[in-house]
Formats: sequence, structure tokens, C-alpha cells
Amino acid sequence: MSAAKFTVSELTERIRLKLEGEFGTVLVEGELSNCRPSSTGHLYFTLKDTGAAISGVMFKNRLRSLAFEPKDGMLLRVRGAISVYAQRGSYQIVCEEMEQAGTGDILALLEKRKRLLAEEGLFDEDRKKDLPRFPETVGVVSSPTGAAVRDILNILGRRAAGVRVVILPCPVQGAGAAEAIARRIEQANAWDLADVLIVGRGGGSLEDLLPFSEEAVVRAVAASAIPVVSAVGHEIDWALSDYASDLRAPTPSAAAELVSEGRYDAAHIVEVLSRTMTETVSARLDRVRLLLKPFSVEDMEYRFRAILQPRLVRFDDAKETLLTAISGRVRDLRVRLDLAFTALEASSPMTVMERGFSLVTRKDNGAVVRAADMVKPGDGLVIRPLSGLIGATADSVESGGNAGKRDTADGKNDALR
Repeated sequence: MSAAKFTVSELTERIRLKLEGEFGTVLVEGELSNCRPSSTGHLYFTLKDTGAAISGVMFKNRLRSLAFEPKDGMLLRVRGAISVYAQRGSYQIVCEEMEQAGTGDILALLEKRKRLLAEEGLFDEDRKKDLPRFPETVGVVSSPTGAAVRDILNILGRRAAGVRVVILPCPVQGAGAAEAIARRIEQANAWDLADVLIVGRGGGSLEDLLPFSEEAVVRAVAASAIPVVSAVGHEIDWALSDYASDLRAPTPSAAAELVSEGRYDAAHIVEVLSRTMTETVSARLDRVRLLLKPFSVEDMEYRFRAILQPRLVRFDDAKETLLTAISGRVRDLRVRLDLAFTALEASSPMTVMERGFSLVTRKDNGAVVRAADMVKPGDGLVIRPLSGLIGATADSVESGGNAGKRDTADGKNDALR
């Protein structure tokens, strides 16, 4: 039995002509899934229902006319032409118009589940725990062969090399994935395997991410005593586990950065302080070297002597001035002492007695006789010349001015017997 022979390109071209000629412009209704804007501005997506799926593309010149932002789970009605993409051997619908036909079944289911779980308080802010600043062990609940685990290990190795990582392997999509994820979270808590858990996976379609929105996973995340970081998909992806977790990360890589933030910041601060201290000390040393550069040993000696010599001269002058002042003061004091000695010697009784004067006292009571009326005739007297004692008796006594006019020697002789 013979068959027609074609090259791949020929067969694909026939299929393209057949499909494009047969269908032309079509109107298709389905649920939007795997919606991914490209870097060129085009929108690539999948339309699906319960039994099949078809790829689609809407070019950026048509996207500008849309009044809404397409998101996974939306029920859309698109108008376009069937086209064959020869390089991949696939067919797709090139969308010219797009409008919302209602809410997708999956999205509606998730919104209903989100509302019920929120009413239970599983998403309340007061349930959320702070992440440890310096975790020693990080648990990762994800597929061990996925890109998410590789990204987490790379980032933790770079930012927090001392952190221990425990991989809790589980499927992240398909039948039984939700039960496996919830079981791993419960085991991590039962065995206290980590200080913080990262639960998640890389990007995918809305259907691929559904296990992380299952009730079992959401309840396990909310009940975890270990702080949980939810890292499901890429920035625009979401799952109900994001709301129940203690912290939501836009990607697994961002989750690794968040749990290592404390160690990384501490290391960065130490590095900055070390560099600042080194630069400060170096700058001060450079300044000291600059100040010392003009000085040599000989120059330093000259400068030292130039500072010291005037002070030595001042010290010598001050010493001479002090000695001169002290000498003058001593001379003045010596002259005053001599004068005082002379005055004292002149007023001494012994000096007076050396000139011929004697001291007369009463014999009975030793009182000094200063006036004649202190003595009566017959009183005993004691005369004390410069040397020796003379006993005497008053023969007569004369008081008044006449007695003072007589010659002293004669008066003494008349008064004594």
C-alpha cells in the first residue's frame, strides 16, 4: 500500500493551508491560563475548558485597545484566525479582539475558598510571626529537582554561607501534590527541623500552582509554629498559601534573600565599618606623615633649642632677680636688727647702772623706791649698785621740788646713815 511522501515542511504547509482555509476567523470562548506577556510586548496565553486547550497570541498593536488586563482564570471570548506555527509544528489562534465573558471556574473556586478561609481567621495579621533575624537552619518544602531549590541554594550560599539548608522533597503539581506539601510542613514542625520554612516552587500556569491553594496546604501553613515564607511562582503569580504565610515572597530567589537578610546585613555592616575604620586610620596616618615630612632630626633639634633657649634665659634672669631681692631684704633686716639691738641695749638697767646709778628698794617688802614719800625716817633700805648690795636706814626724808634740786650725790649721802 503506497502513501504520499512529504517533507516536514511540505506536510506542515498543507496542514496550515487546510486549517487556515477551513476555519478563517473564529470566535472562541474559554478560560485564560498561562498568560505571559513577552519582552517584545506580545501576549501569549492558553484558552482551555474541561476537555481541551488551545494556544493563542495577541500582538502588542492589538493589546493597546484592551479595556482590561488579562489574568489567569478569566473567562474570555476571543476573535481571531487559526494559524500554524511551522517552526514548532503547532497551531494557535491569532487573536484580533478579546473581551471578558465572565469569571473562570478556577478563579471563582479560589475566590470562594479564600473568602471562607479568611472568615476563619487564617489570614489575620495577628497570627503572623516575625522571621528570625539569624536563622541557623532553613527548611525548603519544594521539588528537589526544580529550579526553585537551585535558586534558593545559590542565593543562601552567596549571602549566608553558614546557614544549614534542609530540603523537604515533595511534588509541587499534579495529583497528590497538596497532601505531600502539607505533610512536609507538618513533619518540619513535629521534628523541629528548621528555624524558618520556604514553601513554594517556580512559575507555571494557574493549574500548575493550584496545589498551593488547596485547603490542606493553607491550613498547614497557618498552623505552622515555624515561620513560613510563601514563594509560589513569579511576581504576578499568587496562591492562597501567600495569605496564610507569615511573609510572601514574589519568587523563590526573593524568599532566600528575605531569610538571609539579617546575616547579609550584619556582614555588610561589619564590612562597611571595617572599611570606614581603615580609611579613617589611613587618612590620619597620611596627615601625620604630611606634618612630619618637613622635619628632620637636625631640624627638630634646632626647633627644640629655639623654643627652649628663650625660656632658659628667662629662668636665669628670674633667678638673678630673686637672689638680688633676697640679698637686699637680708641687708635691710640686718640693719633693723642692729638698730633694735642698740635701742634695747641702751634701755637696759645694767647699762644705766654702769653709769653710776643704783636701785633702792624697801627692806621690808622689796618695793622699788621711786619717790621720797615712799620712805619714812628709820625705814630699812637696800641699795643695789652695779655690783653687790648695800644695807641702809633712812635718816631723814624730804619731799617736794627742793629735794630734787640738790646734788644727787649729796642727797644720797644725807639720806643714808
